[in-house]
Amino acid sequence: MFIALLDIQIVSASLRDIGGALSAGADETVWVQTSYLIAEIVVIPLSGWLSRVFSTRWLFAGSAIGFTAASLLCGFAWNIQSMIAFRALQGFLGGSMIPMVFTSAFIFFDGKQRVLAAATVGGLASLAPTLGPTLGGWITEHASWHWLFFINLVPGLFVAIVVPILVNIDKADLSLLRGADYLGMILLALFLGCLEYTLEEGPRWDWFGDGTIQATAWIAAIGGVGFIARTLTHANPLVDLRALRDRNFALGSFFSFVTGIGLFATIYLTPLFLGRVRGYSALQIGEAVFSTGVFQILAVPLYSWLAPRVDLRWIMMTGLALFAISMWEFSPITHDWGAQQLLFPQALRGTAQQLTVAPIVTLTLGGLAPARLKAASGLFNLMRNLGGAIGIAACATLLNDRTNLHFFRLAEHLNSTNEAMNLWIAGATERLGAVAPDAVLRPLWQITYREAQTLAYSDTFLAVMVCFVLTTAMVPLMRKVAPPSTPSADSH
Repeated sequence: MFIALLDIQIVSASLRDIGGALSAGADETVWVQTSYLIAEIVVIPLSGWLSRVFSTRWLFAGSAIGFTAASLLCGFAWNIQSMIAFRALQGFLGGSMIPMVFTSAFIFFDGKQRVLAAATVGGLASLAPTLGPTLGGWITEHASWHWLFFINLVPGLFVAIVVPILVNIDKADLSLLRGADYLGMILLALFLGCLEYTLEEGPRWDWFGDGTIQATAWIAAIGGVGFIARTLTHANPLVDLRALRDRNFALGSFFSFVTGIGLFATIYLTPLFLGRVRGYSALQIGEAVFSTGVFQILAVPLYSWLAPRVDLRWIMMTGLALFAISMWEFSPITHDWGAQQLLFPQALRGTAQQLTVAPIVTLTLGGLAPARLKAASGLFNLMRNLGGAIGIAACATLLNDRTNLHFFRLAEHLNSTNEAMNLWIAGATERLGAVAPDAVLRPLWQITYREAQTLAYSDTFLAVMVCFVLTTAMVPLMRKVAPPSTPSADSH
């Protein structure tokens, strides 16, 4: 699961290197990440049904083998088209493993062990995407982009061999293939696939000003309505939407959604700022954002000590509040911020992630009966990834719109009455000698645009902060969870 989540972001700092090696433009290269996300988000809600059909043991082992093979193919990709296809396959096979780990944690463990298991699984789920850009940048700098995928081979083969030996918590039921809701699967794939495409590509193509985005948005809307109607009326639904009647599950899914916004949006924003404004290389970006993962790991013992002693709701509330404070600490960002200036806000964010995600997992899934866990876990994990997709799209749109707004506001003050600008132009003209006006005005434009971008990043961090402030206030609505005793494996 850690590897599958790591691979979402491991290519983010290295897309330029991959695109250059495969002779692809920026518009094509971005699909190396988008294809993985679309495939992963489609399969996550299907994993509960698939594990009932094939059993957790064989679905997980098969997914691990397939994911490993797809990673090998990615490393040997010969052009951008083959890379995109193999990444989609990798995302589809990796995504099916994620909810099964959450489910298994609640089946294998009970009581206090269950809290620690949830802390481990939740911590890994938020740590993996955080470490992705760091590890990806380091590998690309010291080896080559091919090793972004080859590093999956040894752990992938190990998991594929060990899981069939050690994991036996349920039995396959191939008879479920006969009464399956295949129309629901098609509607779900259309809904999530087109929604993810719309969210990923919308900011780059002016949203509904583009015909393709309009079409995919309509398909997503129709597919979503059709899937919900189908799920609520079918005898054997793919996703347990009725679990949303449980207050803790509904609120927990919402908190998972907001946490996805914070987790993925900040992983998106920070490397983007360092690359565009500071001009950092992949390795420099990785080193600058590394502190988030370090502080999350350091927070694990703190959470493990607090969890048995303090109501999980208040731990989660503290984590959400810390996340909001960390976004506030990001907001004074200036064009010269680097690893040193990012250290404190990232330390807060890393600590917040551990104190937020782990209790959300326990409070949301811990109170459900084991028979409902599989289907509910898929929906819970889907909400986190969906939050990430929507968060990234919203942040990209905000960055674009606010950059334009700030640029025009700054440009309004750059006129002949601005004494500081006149002195700067005079100094630049003296340094450059008698040259065309464009040679002087071009650096001025670049400085103005850089400052407009920086102000836009500040605005976007504040928007994420507002989401977490509102979410923090909703935590008291959750009920305290006393996890049910785990029945024997035979009852699953």
